[in-house]
Formats: sequence, C-alpha cells, structure tokens
Amino acid sequence: MSNHTAFTTFILLGLTEDPQLQIQIFIFLFISYMLSVIGNLTIIMLTLVDSHLKTAMYFLLQNFSCLELSFTSSCIPTFLYSILTSDRTINYNACISQLFFVYVFAVTEFFLLATMSYDRYVAICKPLHYMNIMNPRTCKTLVLSCWTTTLLILLPPLGLVLKLEFCDSVIDHFYCDINPLLKISCTDTWFIEQMVLGCCVVIFIMTLVCVVMSYIYIITTILKLPSAEQKKKAFSTCSSHIIVVSIAYGSCIFVYIKPSAKDAMAINKGVTVLNTSVSPMLNPFIYTLRNKVVKQAFSDFIKRIVFFSKH
Repeated sequence: MSNHTAFTTFILLGLTEDPQLQIQIFIFLFISYMLSVIGNLTIIMLTLVDSHLKTAMYFLLQNFSCLELSFTSSCIPTFLYSILTSDRTINYNACISQLFFVYVFAVTEFFLLATMSYDRYVAICKPLHYMNIMNPRTCKTLVLSCWTTTLLILLPPLGLVLKLEFCDSVIDHFYCDINPLLKISCTDTWFIEQMVLGCCVVIFIMTLVCVVMSYIYIITTILKLPSAEQKKKAFSTCSSHIIVVSIAYGSCIFVYIKPSAKDAMAINKGVTVLNTSVSPMLNPFIYTLRNKVVKQAFSDFIKRIVFFSKH
C-alpha cells in the first residue's frame, strides 16, 4: 500500500503570479466587495425599518441580501488577505469550512430565487389572494424549506469529502472549491464526482422548473391584461428578479456545463470571481434602481438620518 501524507495545510494558487495583475485584482475585488457589503446591508436595513417594505416580496429580498452578503464574505475576504500578505496557505479545517459555507449559501440562493419567482406568480396571477397566501408564516416556512432542502442535498457529498486522502497540498483555485480538491485526492473520487454531478442536476432542474413554470403563468396572465399600462406595471414588478435569475443561471451553465478546453480551469476561476464578487455587488442595485418603493424608502431613511444628525 502506498503511504499518503495527511495534509493539515493547503496552498491556494489564486488567479495569477503577476504582481501587477494581483494589485489590479485586489483593487477591483476590494471595491466590488465593499459595494456589495454596503448595498446588501442597505437593503437589509431598509426592509427592517421601513413600514412600506413589510410585504412577502421584501422579506424574501431581505433574506436574499443576507445570503448574497454571506456568500461573498465566505471567500472574497480570505482571497484579499492572501493577495495583501502573500500568504496563500489555508489549514484543513478552514478549507473544509469554506467549502461547506460557499456551497450552502450558493445553493440556498437558487432555492430562494425559485421561491421569489413563486412570490411574483402569486402577486401577478392571484393578486386578490396575495396577502393570504404569502402571509408571514408561509414566508418563514418557505425560507426555512430552502435551507433545509439545501442541507439535505449537500450534506451526503460533503460528508464523503471529509474521508478523502490527498496526494498534494496545492489547490488550483483562489478558494477551496470541490473540483480542485477532488483533483489532488489520492482516493478514488468517481462516486463523489457522480454524487456532486447528481446534486447539481437535481438543484438546477428543481429550481429552474419552478422559475420557468412561474414565469409561464406570469407572462400568460400579463398578456391577458387589457391595457398596455397594466402590462408594463405588472412586468416591472418582476423585471429585477428576471435579471438576477438570468445572471445566476447563466453563470452556472457557463461554469458547470462548458465544453472541455485547455484553459478550462482559468475560465472557471474567472467566472467564479464574477459570481462571488460582481453578482452580489450588482443585485442590490438591480433591485433598488428599478424599484420606486425601495428608492423612496432609501430617500426617507437618508432624510431621517440627516434630521437626527441636526438634532
């Protein structure tokens, strides 16, 4: 039998060895991360303090912002630290914890996006029953279901990852991702790879079917509205969600269902950077800039701060 070293520390290769490019990446990621934190915290705060943002739509948006903030914070700060200090090491426990949290937050986001599409379906297709169907108890149950389903799907493959033995300590990524970890494993990873693929397919199909079905009914209902103004108003209530869903599913398809290429890992890392930094930064602005109620709530909040600062 071959002897395998029990690695307690891994080395993350990051994105590039070029010092100049590392500086540019650091500046870009630092700015995008700070904007993401500010944007998502603003939405969370507004939905907590403003009485006009107490509906199901904004409760789900609040949870989505929490997830976005958690998702980007689970990997970007450690990467920024590694660029700043040139310390690319990460211990085994921290690596496994990062892997767990990144995937839990990311997958829960997909289930929450599906839940948000159902919310838009009820709002547009059953407006008279919206408050009864999407009551606070139902919303909390739906959010809890997103977390529960995610954990039930992810815990089995993540449990198997804990049993892996590694032949190398160098991870070709900027954070602990599943595919680079499997590549440096001495253990036969065929079963885990199939399980991971199966989980990805189940998550993707389950959430996508929910989103597509919701929007089929939504579009059908909107087309039946008598006036163009009503159609425009109905479509505007779900346009932000459509943009966010398109970004999420589009990037997911690009990363996991791409043709094989010589620089596949480089492309994968590039798209992952956009997923973990740019998307969480853009989403608060997408929801805020296209929503008059949120913009008004933000304006009132600023006025309140100015008023209290003067007194």
